[in-house]
This record gives sequence, C-alpha cells and structure tokens, in this order.
Amino acid sequence: MQRIVGIIGAGHVGADTAFSLVTQGLCDQIILIDENEAKAHSQGLELRDMASLVSSRVHIVVNDYAALKRAQVVVMAVGPTSALREDRMEELLETSAAVGQAVPRIMAGGFQGVFINITNPCDVITRLIQHISGLPVSRVFGTGTSLDTARMKRVVGEFFAVDPKSVDGYVMGEHGESQFVAWSTVRIGGVPIGGFDAGKPLDLPAMKDQVRAGGWQILQGKGWTSFGIGTAAARLVDAVLSDGRTVFPVSVWDERQGCISAGRRWSAPAVLYNPSRCP
Repeated sequence: MQRIVGIIGAGHVGADTAFSLVTQGLCDQIILIDENEAKAHSQGLELRDMASLVSSRVHIVVNDYAALKRAQVVVMAVGPTSALREDRMEELLETSAAVGQAVPRIMAGGFQGVFINITNPCDVITRLIQHISGLPVSRVFGTGTSLDTARMKRVVGEFFAVDPKSVDGYVMGEHGESQFVAWSTVRIGGVPIGGFDAGKPLDLPAMKDQVRAGGWQILQGKGWTSFGIGTAAARLVDAVLSDGRTVFPVSVWDERQGCISAGRRWSAPAVLYNPSRCP
C-alpha cells in the first residue's frame, strides 16, 4: 500500500515538512495544498526537482483535495498571513478560521486517516480539528512539545558537550509560555542530569530559559521557524505510517485528565501508532 501524506499549507513549515519527508524517503506521495495556488505549484515543482538527487522516489501532487481521500496522514500546517507573534495565542483568530475552512473540505472527500497538527496555537487548534472532523481522538493529535523537547536536548547537549541524541527526557505543558522541562525525566546516557559531571556548575533555570526562548531567538533573526518543526512532524508521520509504537510528547486528548475540554492545554508523552492496524 502506498504511503500517502497530505500537507495543508505550503508556507515555510509545510514546505520544510515536505522536504524532510522527501529527503528521508518516508512516504511515496505527498499531496501539497495551499490557497495560494502559485506558491503550492512552485513548492511542488521544486520538490520534484529533487527527484534525481534523493534515494527514494516521492510523487508530488498539488492542490487536489479529492486525492486526500487516499491519504493515511494529513498534516495541518496553515499559518497566519500577518507577522508571527511571540504569543502563539494571538494567531488563534486567523488560524482557526483557516482550519475551519480546510477541515470540512478534507472530510467531505472521505478522509479517514490521522490528522497531525502543527498550526498554532497548537493545542487549541488540535482540539478544534477533533471537534470539526468528528474523527476519534486517537486519530487527531498535535506536535505538542516535540520541538521544545528537541530544543531541550540541544541545550543540554551543548552544555555537557555531548551529542543531543544521547540526551533523553521531555519538555511538557503547552507549546508556548506554559511549557516546562521535566528535569526528573532528563538523562544523559542513562545518567540523571544532576549526576552527570559537566566540570562546571549546573544551572537548570538558565537552561530552561534557553529552551523556552529558542523559538523566539530564531524568529527574531530570520522571521520564522521551520527546520526543527518540519523534521519533528516528519518523525511523527513516520511513526504513524510504520505503526512505530514510538513515544513522543504530543498534544493528545486524555480522558482521565479531561485536559483540553477543561480549558487546559497539555502535551504529555504518548505512544504513536496507526489506529487502523490495531483493535
């Protein structure tokens, strides 16, 4: 069966998600959709230009909502047309309207796969997609604090001069100002962070501030962030398509906590798998 992924939004984030999927050979077809047809076609053409340079062939389809019926995953990556803001909640009015238009069109075509949401404010928009689509909550989740967790591993790795892939642990809370580093989960090569010898004083508050400010620092310099979140989203797509049973800190509905419906937004470690392959 072909691995088909739809991406709604061909801006910086959507395009870099597609780029990550193509360069890593994680799918067989990408359906790239954007209300700006010229942009969507240009992004699609550039992705096709890579065909002879990557190990796997990925077919690119542009602005075909009907084709989403065959997709196993749709990534929601629409963003605000105005300038990005430090507070992601300020994007809600514009992004919720865009999602409110896109999701009914996707569902009208018969889509029954998994939604992965990147659009900010991530946790709120994820809940909105759940509500509009009517899909089981196991089929709708957001990237949550996956990117924030990657930033934490980068900060910790740089402090201890180790590869960030040797760092384990999670950033939790909302993808936003309420995020926090769960230091009790952070280990370096299996050693708790407090017991790993850095040869210098350990300043957890300063490291936490670096993690929280990482996105804003990038925004101030280049105007957007896309490499990290695009790669994080590609990993989530791969986990679903491969039935990976992989644990990520994503935005999910938790019946026990009643988190999102109660007005709180929460990203907690969750096991990602393909619901269609499980009872």
